[in-house]
This record gives sequence, C-alpha cells and structure tokens, in this order.
Amino acid sequence: MSLFPNPVILSEAPERAAGEPNGAQSKDPEASNTTSAFHTTLPTEPDAPAPPRRIPNLGHALLFVSFTALTLFLFQVLFFALGKSPIAHHAGAIAVEHPKLQIAILAATYLVTLAAAWLFFPLIWQRSFLDGVRWSWATARRQAGKLIALGFVLGFMMQIVTYFVAPPKVLPIDQFFLTPADAWLMTLFGTLVAPAFEEICFRGFLLPAFAIAYDWLSLPRTPDARARWQATTTLSPDSFIFSAILTSAIFAAMHAAQYASQWAALLALFSISLVLTFVRIKTGSVAASTIVHASYNLFDFLLLCIATGGYRHLDRLTQ
Repeated sequence: MSLFPNPVILSEAPERAAGEPNGAQSKDPEASNTTSAFHTTLPTEPDAPAPPRRIPNLGHALLFVSFTALTLFLFQVLFFALGKSPIAHHAGAIAVEHPKLQIAILAATYLVTLAAAWLFFPLIWQRSFLDGVRWSWATARRQAGKLIALGFVLGFMMQIVTYFVAPPKVLPIDQFFLTPADAWLMTLFGTLVAPAFEEICFRGFLLPAFAIAYDWLSLPRTPDARARWQATTTLSPDSFIFSAILTSAIFAAMHAAQYASQWAALLALFSISLVLTFVRIKTGSVAASTIVHASYNLFDFLLLCIATGGYRHLDRLTQ
C-alpha cells in the first residue's frame, strides 16, 4: 500500500513546441508550466478493504448438512434399487443386514460431501476450505501427545459410565461386530473417517454457525452496533456457550441409536462433545478436536480388540 494515498505527479519534461526537433526543450517557462499541468495525475481514492466475513454462517452449515443427507439418501436409494439395501425393517426396528455395505455407504457419503465442500465453499468464502473451517493442522500437530492422551482419558471415563449402568445385552452397534472383517472395517472407519467428518460438521460448521446466529439475534439494532458487526468477526463468550450446548445436544442425539438411547450414555456423549468443543475453541483448531475424537474412538476399539482376542472371538461381546 502506498504511503501517499493521493499522489500528484508532475511531468519532469514538458511537451515540445510545434516545429521543434525531437529532444528540443522549450525555453519559455510559462509554456513549461502550462504544458506541465496536462501531465498532472489526478488523485485517486484507494480501494477500500473488503469487510471481514463471518463464516461458516448458518446458511453454510445448513447447506453442508443438507448435502450430506441428500447424498446418503441417494446412495441408499441406489443400492435399494439394485436389491442390495444394507438395512431392513423387522418388527418396527431397523436392522443392518450388510454391515460392510452400510459402512461403505457412510464412508462414500462423507468423502463425497467433503470433496464437494472442498470445491464449492472456497468460491463463496474467498479462502481455502481448511482455512474457512479453522482446520489448523500445524497447531494440532504441536500438541498431538496431549490431545491423544485426552482422548484416551475420555474413553476411560466412558467405560466407567457404562460399567455402573447396566446396558442391554445387545446394543445396536453390535451389528457391526458380527465378523472379524466387519469389526476391522468398523475400526478403520471409526478411527480415521468418522471423527474427521463429524468434527468438520459439528465443530467446523455448526459451532461457529450457531454462535454467529446467536450474536446476530442479540445485536442491538443501532447504527453503531451494526458498524461494529460489519467491521469485526469477534464472537461473544455467550454465543460460544449457547452453541456448545446446542451442538453437543445434537451430537448426543445423533449417536443415541448406537447406545439404545440410554440416558447415562447420552449424558456422557453430551459431556464428551462439550470437551471436544472446548478443545476446538481453546486451540482454534478443528484438527485438534479431531485428534481427541479419533483417540477416544480408538481407545474403545482397542478394548474390544483385546477383549475378543483380536476380534477372533466376537461371541464374547454377548456373554
């Protein structure tokens, strides 16, 4: 940016008079002053910087979630038309008849959604997708040891909750552990794919979207308040508290079916989501909360793997 926003530049050499040879200079000072005026560069206003944008907002989040739901629905319809639907209804309950296919459909849905978001949102955000959702891998990498340890602690606490609360003999999630191949596939999906997608969805999109909406609805309808809103991207602590509670409630509800809607398990999931949200806000990195989430899932899978002899004796899960 120029240090002199409105420069006035005068020509150092006036135009030559008619009939003068090239290179000849006018001897008349008045002519010099007159011709110099025609070389004065008019002042120009500097380009005003674009106002900061609050992203992802509620519209962006709804678009991301809607695209995910639509993609999942289309995959389900496609395989149903091919006679290979992974789920079926028995006595009013949903049963997973083909666990591998269901995991593959979920993984494909997540990857297609992320690929579409990677290409689409930078066009409207005017910044990269990872920057828009605050991925910040460098921040997470520097604290990876602490984040992994925190994930294991959360997994241990969840085991304590399930120990004191008698769960049903068979949980819906057990349908994905009927064979060793199913179990290993679920382990890979639950450790690598699902945590990254869920954190981008909940902590990358929904968390800032609900916080932005809260601050907008709480904004005084005055010119000064509107000017501050347009000039900054700062979110209030109250908005983050509201958004953390709301997103954690949705997070727990989304996983309710896996634990047969047990209130203790849902409360534990709600608390875990609050911790993941705290990590995201504290570090400013969705990658950081993803590492904690993946480590939490990995702890559960490690216990299952050990308890079943490397998934070779899955019958022990129902004993």
